[in-house]
Amino acid sequence: MTHIGVPPPRSGRTSGHQAVPTASPRPTARVFGAGPVVIGHRGLGCGVVRGHRENTLEAFTTAAALGMTWVEADVRRTADDVLVVAHDEVYPDGTRVADVHVAEADRRGTLRLLTLVEHLPPAVGLDLDLKSAIDDSLRPPSRTTAALLAPVAAAEVRRRPLLVTSFDPAALCWLRGQEPSLPLGWLTWHHFPLDAAVAACAHMDVDVLGLHVGSLAHRGSGTVGPATVAGALPFVHGAGRRLMVWCPAPASAGALLEAGADAVVVDEVPRALELLGSQDTPTRGRRTVGARRSSGDA
Repeated sequence: MTHIGVPPPRSGRTSGHQAVPTASPRPTARVFGAGPVVIGHRGLGCGVVRGHRENTLEAFTTAAALGMTWVEADVRRTADDVLVVAHDEVYPDGTRVADVHVAEADRRGTLRLLTLVEHLPPAVGLDLDLKSAIDDSLRPPSRTTAALLAPVAAAEVRRRPLLVTSFDPAALCWLRGQEPSLPLGWLTWHHFPLDAAVAACAHMDVDVLGLHVGSLAHRGSGTVGPATVAGALPFVHGAGRRLMVWCPAPASAGALLEAGADAVVVDEVPRALELLGSQDTPTRGRRTVGARRSSGDA
């Protein structure tokens, strides 16, 4: 009899005298390498950090110069099917990114995805957060945002560490069918129930579960307990998946990594590096916290 809270072996479990097969875990060692890693959210972080606006080429190249080995970029499409790096669906004036042609996106200062991959050093890993447009629902599968991203991601995975993540499970499913070699991650939103997230991810054909830090917070106090991460890991890792936590406070990132998270996506990258670099923890010898030490301002 299996104790409550202890996952059964992945080779199968029993129900009475009948063996019930379980899904075989996907090999995920390729994602994050030996890990764990720290990923720069939208480059240096959400908003403006050290004078660099999120999702701009300067934000990404500055993060790389500080020693970050992974960054995260939001990917959308324009009306003429060019992929750009933008988090919000609309510009400040209310115009949708998906309604403008790339020349107008350029005029507004929106970074093209191809410009990013051309200028970001190949040693820097890239987490591409795929943002499906609402009118992808009216397009054939071959013209959705996911379809546009597939060949770009397939080329990049051959030259750099890469992960494609999305809140859209259908987009991830389509990418898996088209490009089986792509590492994929399913993102869950703020306060998504932890049990449901882990159970669902275990039976999706993805490599990484991307939990918002709110799923790990105590409902009353809002504090994030590393013990919650440690309690979930036997299930996440037992299913052959990696755990990525996005948007923890810089002060919490190190504790989550020490608890066993495989990756954290952080804002305020310089501050996060400062805090992580000052921590004297038992696992520092086996990890680089996702960054190379740099002679520049950290």
